Amino acid sequence: MKTLGHRLASPWRRSTVAAVVGALPVLAFPAPSLWWFAYVALVPWVLLARTAPTGRRAAFDGWWGGFGFMVAMHHWLLPNLHVFTFVIAALLGALWAPWGWLVRRLLGGVPSRGRAAAALVVVPSGWLAIELVRSWQGLGGPWGVLGASQWQVEAALRLASVGGTWLLSFLVVALNVAVAVLVAVRRARVPALAGLVATAAVTSAAWAYAPRPDTADRVRIALVQPGVVAGPDSAQRRFDREERLTRELAGKDVGLVVWGESSVGFDLGDRPDLARRLAALSRETGAWILVNVDARRSDEPGIHKSSVLVGPDGPTGDRYDKMRLVPFGEYVPARSLLGWATSVGEAAGEDRRRGSGQVVMDAGNGLRIGPMVCFESAFPDMSRHLAEDGADVLLAQSSTSTFQQSWAPGQHASLGALRAAETGRPMVHATLTGVSAVYGPGGEPVGPRLGTDTAAAQVYEVPPAHGTTPYVRFGDWPLHAALLVLGVWAVTGAGRVRRSARGPLAPPARTAHGSPARPGR
Repeated sequence: MKTLGHRLASPWRRSTVAAVVGALPVLAFPAPSLWWFAYVALVPWVLLARTAPTGRRAAFDGWWGGFGFMVAMHHWLLPNLHVFTFVIAALLGALWAPWGWLVRRLLGGVPSRGRAAAALVVVPSGWLAIELVRSWQGLGGPWGVLGASQWQVEAALRLASVGGTWLLSFLVVALNVAVAVLVAVRRARVPALAGLVATAAVTSAAWAYAPRPDTADRVRIALVQPGVVAGPDSAQRRFDREERLTRELAGKDVGLVVWGESSVGFDLGDRPDLARRLAALSRETGAWILVNVDARRSDEPGIHKSSVLVGPDGPTGDRYDKMRLVPFGEYVPARSLLGWATSVGEAAGEDRRRGSGQVVMDAGNGLRIGPMVCFESAFPDMSRHLAEDGADVLLAQSSTSTFQQSWAPGQHASLGALRAAETGRPMVHATLTGVSAVYGPGGEPVGPRLGTDTAAAQVYEVPPAHGTTPYVRFGDWPLHAALLVLGVWAVTGAGRVRRSARGPLAPPARTAHGSPARPGR
């Protein structure tokens, strides 16, 4: 019977298998939402890398697995970026090459119990280092962070308030490593079981003692989702539909109305008629209105995406300009070198302008809101800083209309549950065409989700929250701990692993008389 190594002797066959097993974790995310699958999804990838004949081959297993993960996680970009999707996936997939090497270094061959025990901490730390690097906005941001797959799990959301999504990623990878050791390394099953028990004990304690947010009287917040509006004059027709839906909220005692990203396609300074119509809506509904203006400004150059608060007398002057732009979607990195992407896909023909800082707005009746725009809701630090600055409610104005029939709208909406749980603040995710959703301060869903087939104005009873979660107080400490673990292992553990990998020294050869042989004889 052929071993796994013999069956995968061909480099291309092995690379194909690596890409396939690397893609498996995406099934834990929306739309499949098989959250439980995340606990074993990495096991085939770990088993493959540990059987690599050389460290170089293990690095390629990591690279190809990362390529498969990136393609699967961002497959909905293919109709827009075409072949460039694979180029980006290949570049980002290289981040997993050191991880594949690390898996083989710690679990390859017949690892000792010490190496297997170290793998339960070092391998998840290596994964977190990858998520840290690829979370840089210029590389696409933290979309598809493994811990985000647990957005529906109450216990996981509670742990997110302690260490953010990063802590969830670490624990999910640690579980996968433990399962891989139980399956493939018989002599190390005891430390694997001990690691599982220790993880369960620590996480249970964190879950039990994590503070709950203090909630105040509920405020009625309405989301206006106009649905798909296409064709000529779509910006004007979308505004008209949003206006009509907002009028339905009159008499419903709403305190705040939120429109989605790019809900206003005109600069309100150039279109005072629209500003007057918005002010009239505010008076008619008795609510403040948060719109999102996506237009070229009359008072400064360039196109901005801005959250603008409108009251009964018109725009209040509170404005937040989007800071973190979507690579290729809203700007082209190094346009002089990569500008050709606009000819093979739907990359931005003109770079949007960046904002300079986050803003907390007073939306009346003492309600303080912290707006974000589009995929800024993927960045845990942005919502954490808004909570630190006194926001009672977090809001994200989004539009995934380009990817309407894909997994993207559901994936994006799910991030709101994590940001709410991390900060202890309710999160409102308002879109143009779905999926729109609201989450309470523990990440629990509030009211109905508005799917991609819905056009409606929906009212939610939202509980503003106060207090500070451990994650808001201590920040990204799991990332710092992971880097510390990798540094300590690099200094102290790598040498021991190299010595143990060589195996025990062979006994000295003996002469026919039984005495040790001497060199030269």
